Amino acid sequence: MSDITIAMDAFGGDNAPDEVIKGAEQAVKSYGVEIILCGEENKIKERMKALGVSENNITVRNADGVIKIEDNPTDIRKSKLNSSMGTAFQLVKNGEADAFISAGSTAALVVGGTTLIGRIKGVKRPSLAPIIPSVNQSYILLDGGANVECRPEMLAQFAVMGSVYMDKIMNVQSPRVGLLNVGAEDEKGRELELEAHKLLSESPVNFTGNIEGREAALGGCDVLVTDGFTGNIYLKTVEGMGKFMKISLKQLFFKNIGTKIGAAFTMKGIKALSAKMDYRETGGSPLLGTAKPVIKAHGSSDARAFKNAVRQAKEFIENNVIEEITSALAALSE
Repeated sequence: MSDITIAMDAFGGDNAPDEVIKGAEQAVKSYGVEIILCGEENKIKERMKALGVSENNITVRNADGVIKIEDNPTDIRKSKLNSSMGTAFQLVKNGEADAFISAGSTAALVVGGTTLIGRIKGVKRPSLAPIIPSVNQSYILLDGGANVECRPEMLAQFAVMGSVYMDKIMNVQSPRVGLLNVGAEDEKGRELELEAHKLLSESPVNFTGNIEGREAALGGCDVLVTDGFTGNIYLKTVEGMGKFMKISLKQLFFKNIGTKIGAAFTMKGIKALSAKMDYRETGGSPLLGTAKPVIKAHGSSDARAFKNAVRQAKEFIENNVIEEITSALAALSE
């Protein structure tokens, strides 16, 4: 077995705790990690028994309650510190676990990751970094919504952190960094983009300039940098268009007997496209800039998504991403 231990919020997400439990078991079998499930102990063990999930390399840490979407995210530091999410954070903070995974409240996760685990030295703000499919492969978006207001130097740090992640986890050498903007010309954008452009041009990343949103989906960059307000709108738009395309294709191929026959001949390609667009294959969005790995799983994650979030966390640790980001940011400050 691996010497890697991962703390999971067993009650975060729409399908908790059953899908978290099943995903944990699959991850233990596939990746040889140790899992600590955090939440109401009796409930977790009751569901593990009902689902036929073995306790091999899965332990349970009792927690009091759940932090909900409607709760104040800062409660994770005080009244909700012993919730399922808060308990998982404390395990990582205290060194009992090496990484954190939750499909719960994004806002609480950002607050907890920033304040309970803490930031890498020099990081101004951690960035939520979802992985998004494109025509060629995938690209990473920073910031996906953790920081609504950003300064130019924060965007420069996002570019560095995203570049390290794409290099070490996604195996993209010298990842191309694009600054999301309303046009490709250097003089386009608000003061934020204009100043960020100058900093990125002088930074130790492969900055290719401004990029329009449509070009990112066509493979125009490997790291897409913007502020969290713009980034979250962009992310939700991409997700919405993805769902629109899946629904439209389904309606098209099942319209009549002729289209059903056509669908049968193209099913292999359809499945490949569907897998490429499936967030479950990625696992989750890393919160880059925290002192230890924090993975935000999608709110509707199932067992496969949680299993892949564990794989993602394991690769994060094995590839020394925290150390690599620390070194890269030191080079940026120099």
